[in-house]
Amino acid sequence: MLEPIFIALAVSVRLATLAISMRNERILRARGAVEHGAMTSKAIALAHVAFYLCAIAEGIGSTSQPGWTNDLGIIVYILSVCALFWVIATLGRLWTVKLYIAPDHRLATNWLFRRVRHPNYFLNIIPELIGLALVLDAWVTLAIGLPLYLVILALRIREEERIMGYTFAQY
Repeated sequence: MLEPIFIALAVSVRLATLAISMRNERILRARGAVEHGAMTSKAIALAHVAFYLCAIAEGIGSTSQPGWTNDLGIIVYILSVCALFWVIATLGRLWTVKLYIAPDHRLATNWLFRRVRHPNYFLNIIPELIGLALVLDAWVTLAIGLPLYLVILALRIREEERIMGYTFAQY
C-alpha cells in the first residue's frame, strides 16, 4: 500500500526540481547563458521519464511481497534526494537539468565538488533510479533501463567535461 504514496512523492520531487530547473534556465538565458549538449539533455530527459514510467508500470504489475529490498530502495532513494537538494543548494541559480554556461559562471569548488566529480549524477541520478526500481520491484527496468541510461549519462559527462575544461582553466 506504500507504493502509490511513494510513486506520488517521487513524481512530485521530480516535478518540483524540474520547476526549479526551468526557473533557473529562464534566468540564465536572460543573462546570456549558452546551452551545450541540447540533444543529450533531451535524451536524458526522455530516458528519465521512460525509466520512471517503466518502473511504475512494472511495480504496479508486480505480485511480489514487500521485503528488505524495498526498504533498501526507500533508503537509497531518500539519500539520493538529499544529495539532489544539496547540489541544488550548492549551485543555486546555476543548477539546471540542462548544461548551461553563463558569462559570469563560477566553477563550484566547495567540499562536495572537490570530493565527487559530477555529484548530481553519481550521488543523485544513479542512486535515485536504483532506489526507485528497488522500491517498486522493477527488476526488468533496472536490468535493461539502467544500462541504457548510463550510456546517455556517459555522453553527458563527456560533454560536460569538455565544456568545463574549455571554459575553466583550473577544471
